Parts: sequence; structure tokens; C-alpha cells
Amino acid sequence: MEIPLRQRLSFKQAGLTVLVAFILGALLSLVQIGVDYASEDAAINREIRALMEISHDPAARIAYNIDAELAQELVVGLRRSPAVITARIVDSNGEELASATQPSMQSRYRLFSDFLFGATRHFQTTLSVGHAPDEPLGMLQLDIDTYAFGSNFLKRSMLTMINGFTRSLLLSAILLVLFYFMLTKPFNQVIQALAERDLRTPDRTPLPCPPGHERDELGVLVKVANRQFASIATEIEQRRSAEDRLTDYLGELEAIVSARTVELKAANSRLSRSNEELEQARRDALAMAQARSIFLANMSHEIRTPLNGLLGMLALSLEGPLSSEQRQQLSIAHDSGKVLVDLLNDILDLSKFEAGQLELERIAFDLGALVEGTASLLSQNAQAGVELTCLIDPRLPAQVLGDPTRVRQIVSNLLSNALKFTREGRVDIRIGAEGERIRIEVCDTGIGIAEDAQARIFQPFTQAGANITRQFGGTGLGLALTRRLCEAMQGKLELQSTPGSGSRFSAILPLQGLEVPSAAPKLGGRVLAICGADTGLAELLPVLIGNWGLSYRRLDSARDVEDIEADVIISDCPGCMKKLRGQTAVPIILVTAYGSFLDAEQAAALAPLEQVARPLTRQHLLQALSHALKNSPEESTSAPAPTVSDRKPARVLLVEDNPVNQLVAKGMLAKQGLEVVLANNGQQALERLQENTFELVLMDCNMPIMDGYEASRRIRENPAWRHLPVIALTANALSDERERCLAAGMNDYLAKPFRREELLVLLDQWLPA
Repeated sequence: MEIPLRQRLSFKQAGLTVLVAFILGALLSLVQIGVDYASEDAAINREIRALMEISHDPAARIAYNIDAELAQELVVGLRRSPAVITARIVDSNGEELASATQPSMQSRYRLFSDFLFGATRHFQTTLSVGHAPDEPLGMLQLDIDTYAFGSNFLKRSMLTMINGFTRSLLLSAILLVLFYFMLTKPFNQVIQALAERDLRTPDRTPLPCPPGHERDELGVLVKVANRQFASIATEIEQRRSAEDRLTDYLGELEAIVSARTVELKAANSRLSRSNEELEQARRDALAMAQARSIFLANMSHEIRTPLNGLLGMLALSLEGPLSSEQRQQLSIAHDSGKVLVDLLNDILDLSKFEAGQLELERIAFDLGALVEGTASLLSQNAQAGVELTCLIDPRLPAQVLGDPTRVRQIVSNLLSNALKFTREGRVDIRIGAEGERIRIEVCDTGIGIAEDAQARIFQPFTQAGANITRQFGGTGLGLALTRRLCEAMQGKLELQSTPGSGSRFSAILPLQGLEVPSAAPKLGGRVLAICGADTGLAELLPVLIGNWGLSYRRLDSARDVEDIEADVIISDCPGCMKKLRGQTAVPIILVTAYGSFLDAEQAAALAPLEQVARPLTRQHLLQALSHALKNSPEESTSAPAPTVSDRKPARVLLVEDNPVNQLVAKGMLAKQGLEVVLANNGQQALERLQENTFELVLMDCNMPIMDGYEASRRIRENPAWRHLPVIALTANALSDERERCLAAGMNDYLAKPFRREELLVLLDQWLPA
């Protein structure tokens, strides 16, 4: 394999060596030329000054004697020097005694000399005699042509550079020959030997090493190559042996594959049958799920329809004239019906969780008001010796973002559970903000929960023990549903309990707070509380009253009241009211349990007296304090008076096929001063709309002949009824029912059984004021 001269290693190494030698030689030549230049420059001045020293005495005598002829001979003699181009002798008066000139030397290299030494140099010396050295006799002046000296310097410099280049070229040739025989030729021998090898055939013959290179890098390269060739030969032999064995294995494998192919065909046949069975099982499961949804919808409808009639009739009966015994019996029946509704809602919610159909809202609501309202509704479940207290952190945001319905459900389940298992003592619900989360904490002094039962109570239809179910009742759905609701909101439910000492349930929910501007009310006055130090009232009052600008003081009993100045007294002790009124005439706010108000005669005897029920909410306390501090006895009552509707008269079309539900809804609407027209199905509803003008339609969904969905679609198709409000009244409470009603053209949705308050909210929204 022939390598071009410029690509050979010897040429490259020689070239690099010569380049370095040339650079170093050039630098040394330049240094030598610089030294020679400095020496030549000093020699010019030295020689001219020596010439002037020789001519000084003759020139001084000539100037002293003022001999022009001798002066002319002297300057002509000085001009004979090739470097002197002008010689002049001047007397003491500045007059020229003699002068001689000659032209400068001309050469094409003069430019370099003039650049280095200058074109000319001027020298002069003062003339004087030895016996009068201080008396000047004149001047001897010489103009020197530097080229006479610079030409010699240029010649020497040229010889120096030529010698350097010649040495470099000679060195290059010598090194090129040496490197060729030392490197290139041995490498070519090794390359030739490598090129002749066939790596496809095993060859263990070692490569020959060039003579004289057995111990240097080239010898090591040959040894490494020989080891690699030996390794390659061994690998080729092993690979050929493996190929032979592989050929044998392939023959065996073909036989195995043939046998396995037969087995796979049989397995595929079995797998196809299994897939068909799985597909059939999937279709059966989907059919069962659909049947389950249909069953739940039908169950909801069939149970809610009679419940709506039952609760509606009971509510209407409770508003009529009844004896105390009758009112108590009907109240018990109404409360029992509401328990059935709550149980039905819990079962439906669990089914929504299992089906993955639970959807959460994200709207703004007042969490404090929601908790107080829920606690007030559940206060009737508290035992006579149980104090229910709502403790709301003043730093709680005025509004939060979340699902108020599900939050109310969590609060209701935890509070109902605490009230059920607490016979005496306290039940407190605390609401506070913890960074980006809200903590809802329900504490009680009830029976507590054993440690081994704390994990079990969160399973559906499970309670702490069989004796709990026998003694307290319940289905075991509340806590299971509450935990799942907390987890659905990306929160958690925690439990701390000690048997015999009570329980603490904490729901931690990520409810984002909203900055809603709100001004705290400011009152003026002195408040005296008479209650025990361990009561919820003693813990609640300082927080609320301090924020309203009132001074606060508490006493354990009413013994020293007459010695304390106060503008209003708050107490939770009905038995000490008579004694308290005998000591002071200031207004009194009495906090009592649900249903324990003093009768009108007792309240009148203790006037001015304001009665509020536990739990004491912020709004109720604020109103009671405002009335008491105004000292308006006529505003103090034993119970809130029923409100009278001032609703504008309107005609409502009630579309309902169940006679009981017709009576319930008609009775509720009539009490609001509304004219009600009945229709038994959707077809009759369309006929009634043709006959009369209505401001609102209450539409049942499941009816014979024409259901509410089809009737609503036909109403929306008529331009005259396009803006008529249509409200769905349905016993189907599943998650997709609202969307189905809205898709049919209805404006809103109300699930049966509904309470009068829920119906009034819809009327306020869709009927003109």
C-alpha cells in the first residue's frame, strides 16, 4: 500500500521539526541582526567623533590664524572620506572660512538604510586653542551620509538570513531521510504484512517485526496485533463450531415448532371460546348494571312518591289547630318520615359512589351560616341534658368555594351521630381555617368508640357492635358516606375516641376561601353572662361579644348580680330567672334547649326577656342583643311569629297523577295565596295551557298517556310558552335526572319528598315578587 509523500509520518514529523527549527533560527538571526544594528549605529557616531577629534587642533589653529587657504585644504581632505558629504569651518563671527561638499551615495537599498540609521547626521565641535580653552575661535561642522555605514550592515544581515535558511533546508533533508528509514519504512513493512492477512480464515502465524524495533512502540504494536490475530482466530474457530451446533439445533427446533403449532391451534380454539364467554359475561354485567340503575330509579320513585304525600300531609296537618297531644303525635310521625328520607338519600348516594356518578359543585357559600343552620335543624334530636354549641373561628372566610349540599351532608351526619350517642354533657361543632383547608370538628362527651371498632365503623351497614344497634338504632351508613364524601372532595376524615369519654371527628376539606368584604357589627354596652365555666356558652360568648365591641364578664351564679353594673344579662339557667329578675331590671337573654321555651305567662312575668334556642347562632345572638340593648320589651317574644306571605297572586298549573301528592302540593301553594289548576298528565297540561294563562308550571315526570319530559318539549316548541317557567317535581333522585329534565326544556328541578321551605325557594326564584 503506497502512501503519498505528504501523508507519510516521516514527512509530517520532519516538517514539524524543521518548522520549529526554522522559527528558532529566524528568531536567533533576528537577535543577531539587532545586536549588529546597535553596534553599527554606535560605530557611526564613534568614527565621526574620532575624525573630528583628529581635525580639531588643525582647524583651531587655522581659525586662530584666519588662514582661508589652509582651511580649504582641511575641508577638502575631510571630504575624501566617503561618509562626509559636507565639511565646513566657521569663524567666531559666524562667517564661513571654507567648505567642501560631495553628493550622497545612491542605491536601491538606501531606503532600508535610511529607515534604520536616518539619511544624514550632523556633527559639530567648538574650536579653541590650548592656552585659551574658554575662548571660542569658531566651529567645525560635518554632515555625514549614513549609507556608507548602513550598506555594510545590510550586507551582513543578508548573509545572516541566507545562512539561517540554508541550515534549515539542510536540516529538513537530513531529518526526512532519517525519519523515513526509522519510521516510514518499518511502518510500511508492517502495513504490507497486515494487508496480506485474510481475517476470515484463522491464521496463527505471527507478524514479522522490523529489525531494530523489537523493543520500541512499533515492536509493541506488532505484539498487540499478533495477540489480536490469535484471539480472532480462536473466535472464528469457536463461531464455526457454534454454527455447526446451531444447525443441529435448528433441525430439532423445526420439529418442536411443528408440534407446538398443533398445540397453539388447540389453545387458540379454547381461547376463542373463553373470549366469547367473557364477552357474554360483560354483556350480562352491563345488563345487570342497567337493570340495577332502573331498579334504583324505580325504587326511588316508588318510595319517594308515598313519602312525599305522607310528609306533605303531616306538614299541612301540623299547621292547623291541634291539641298538644295531637301535635306531638304528628310531629313524631313527621320526624320519622324525614328519617326515612335521609336513609333513602344515603342509600342512593352510596350507589352513586359505587357507580362513579357522584358529581360535586363548586360554588360560593357561607360555611358558617350553613353549619349554624344545620345545627339548629338537628338541635331537636339533642337529649335534654346535652348542650349543643357552634364555635366558629372569627378568622373563617366569609365565603368558601365548594359543594354546599355535600358539606351540609357531612356536617349533618357527624352531628347526628354525636347527638345520637351523647346522653348528657356537651356536643360542640368547631369550624376553623388551617391554611388552604377548612377543619370541621365535632366533639362529644358520649359513649366513645373502642379502638378495635374505629376502623370498622366506616364500612357501610356496620356499627361498633350489635349492642349499639339494639340500644341506639341506625343503619351504619352515615359515617361510611361521610368518609367517601371527604375523599371525593380531596379531603380526609379523622377520628379520635376513648370509650366512655367521647369522640372527636375531624373533616379536613380543601375549601378555597373568598375575600368578601364584610363589616363586623358594632354595639355598645356591658354584657354579663351567668353560666358554668365548663359550658359551651362560656366558651362561645367571649369570642363573639369581643368582636362586636361589647364589654364582657361572667359569673357562675346569680348571687352577686345586684353589685355588678350590666346593660344585658345572658344566662342558660331557666330555674334562676325568677331570682335574677328580683335582683335586677336589666334585659335578660335566656338560652334554652330546643322546645324548652318558657310559656307566655312566665315570659311576661320576667320581661324584658328574650328567649333563644341552642345552638346559639351569631345572627340570633346579634338580634337578641340589639333588641335588649334598645330596651324594647315589645320586641321580646317567647317564640318567633310565623311570617305572612306577601307574594303577588299568580296562577300555577300543577301536573301530577298521584291524588295524595296533588293534595299536598295544592295545600302548600294555596297557603301562599296562589291559584292552583290541576292536570293528571302531560296531555291535560297542554290542554290547560291552551285554555288559561299561567305564571308557573309544576311538572311531574312519570305520568301515564304523556310524561313530563314530552310535555315539556312540546311546551318549548310553542313560541307562546317558550319563556314559561317549568319546574320538575320528580321522585327520581339519581344523578342524571337533573340533566334529563333540563335537556327536556325544564327550568329547575325539585326531588320528592320536598319540604315547604324548598318549594318556597323555587317560588321566590321563578314567580314575580
